Amino acid sequence: MASQPQFSQPAIRLLLADVDGTLVTQTKVLTERARRAVHSLHEAGILFAITSGRPPRGMSMLVEPLAITTPIAAFNGGIVVKPDLTPVLERSIPDELVPRIIRLLEAHQLDVWLYRGADWFIRNRQGPHVDKEERTVQFPPTVIRSFDGLMKGVVKLVGVSDDYDGVARGEREARHEFGDHVSAARSQPYYLDVTHPEANKGGVVRYLSEQLKIAPEQIATVGDMPNDVLMFAVSGLSIAMGNASPDVQRAARRVTTTNEQEGFANAVEKFLVGKKA
Repeated sequence: MASQPQFSQPAIRLLLADVDGTLVTQTKVLTERARRAVHSLHEAGILFAITSGRPPRGMSMLVEPLAITTPIAAFNGGIVVKPDLTPVLERSIPDELVPRIIRLLEAHQLDVWLYRGADWFIRNRQGPHVDKEERTVQFPPTVIRSFDGLMKGVVKLVGVSDDYDGVARGEREARHEFGDHVSAARSQPYYLDVTHPEANKGGVVRYLSEQLKIAPEQIATVGDMPNDVLMFAVSGLSIAMGNASPDVQRAARRVTTTNEQEGFANAVEKFLVGKKA
């Protein structure tokens, strides 16, 4: 009897990681073990890249400790920069949709944040999560009275609220009203990110695949939120964090521990380098 052909997972050549809820702890700390895990990838010949809803400046503090050499996809791929933050690609929301999106977010009682280039604009300095976001990205927002005059070249709009159901309703309505003209997804239970339709984490995988000449099936992805499912769907190996929702975990091929239990480092050790990170 002829032997059956053996099929195996192609060798992984790149790991693409989400940042908040994945690479860092709940208090936004990059642990020493996570740092060592990334360096073990370098030693194994596996490239490492990051993507996040954060602005480019909000990821700059990770470049040196992780020795990042690959493109960095900020705003979920709305802006791609080199490790020195030089822009290489920018995808903005269609100008004519920006005021309509703002009205939709406000109709769901969500505070609105607007991002253009490297700048973060808000109207309510005392709004929910502003202080937390400032600590996370390590630069302050620009407080303005009105978004008038800022409707062109917008790379991301964020609806913010601690009414998680309201954020979810806003997500559903944005998808219904704008369809394929935007990408609308929650990056946290309290954040609804609206970006260019190609500015999503699935698009980031495709971009890196093309730029780095690595087949999607040779790319691993790791994340914790619904917007990470898009990159799971187009990568060869998908890993959900233990702190991810059941739906996100079901969308991944593997599940690691939580970000408070060194889940990122555990994933690298168990699924990629096969040794203690």
